[in-house]
Amino acid sequence: MKSVANTFTFLTKRRGGLLTVIGLIFVLTIFGMIVSDRFGTASNAVNILEQSTALALVSLGQTLVIITGGIDLSVGSMVSLASVLLSGITNGDPAMMWVALITILAVGVFVGLINAGASIYLGVHPLIVTLGMGAILQGLTLLYTQTPIGKMPKGFDELAYGRFLGLPIGAIFTIVIFVLTALFLRKVPLGRYIYATGDDAVGAQLMGLPRKKVLFVAYGFCGLMASVAAIFMVARLGAGQPYTGQNFTLTSITPVVVGGTLLSGGRGGVMGTLMGVYLVSLLNNLLNFMDLSTHYQLIVQGLIVIVAVSVYVENKKRV
Repeated sequence: MKSVANTFTFLTKRRGGLLTVIGLIFVLTIFGMIVSDRFGTASNAVNILEQSTALALVSLGQTLVIITGGIDLSVGSMVSLASVLLSGITNGDPAMMWVALITILAVGVFVGLINAGASIYLGVHPLIVTLGMGAILQGLTLLYTQTPIGKMPKGFDELAYGRFLGLPIGAIFTIVIFVLTALFLRKVPLGRYIYATGDDAVGAQLMGLPRKKVLFVAYGFCGLMASVAAIFMVARLGAGQPYTGQNFTLTSITPVVVGGTLLSGGRGGVMGTLMGVYLVSLLNNLLNFMDLSTHYQLIVQGLIVIVAVSVYVENKKRV
């Protein structure tokens, strides 16, 4: 009995956020099935998985940045810019698709590296750096186009709507990339340095850990994931739109915080973020079934962030 109690204590301390989110998903699912008979169907579950792909990818990159003790407020604008560049450069020509894909992925990484470099060498807090970068990227997007632009080759929408073994391709890709990232964080020294940097940046630097390299990797990866999310958004919408990523800045932080990653850094995990993404997507889907405006979804997400941060801060004080 004592060993069982010790195991439970360990799980609630180390995996409390993840377990809480799983419990909330279960409760929401039961409530949704009461609200509507269609909520609990397999087709609706597949729909939720499809809709959550882009958010999951952006949130994955955001998680690594937040674990370092930083934040990236430019991800939404990065999604918008990558979306219009992808469809604009391709413009229905299959020969140009790979050029466009490589371009937007490189731009995403480059923007992430600039964010990290500015924070490191200018000594400016990442919140300010990425807020300014977000404004720059959105301005560049609107200079490029103010309306939906371009188109993708036939069959490109399979990324968004295709199935493999009955599951959306996007959902399978998301789970694989999350698992690989989780293994990187836990098994690879550089991944563990990300936690050490977020837990105590000064201490990590005194111990000789490569803090600069850690930040470049985290922010570069975050920019890359924003560009990958843009690929799936274009596949869903059929063209790039200049405001595609408008809401991703807030919504990418929500699953991270809800999943148990502390905004102060050093603690959390990507699997908690994945469950947080599914919780947010499930909640938005439920609100749609209740015929509530999308504006309410933003209000609810904002409240979730405030409550989640308050709970985790209080728990940290007790520890």
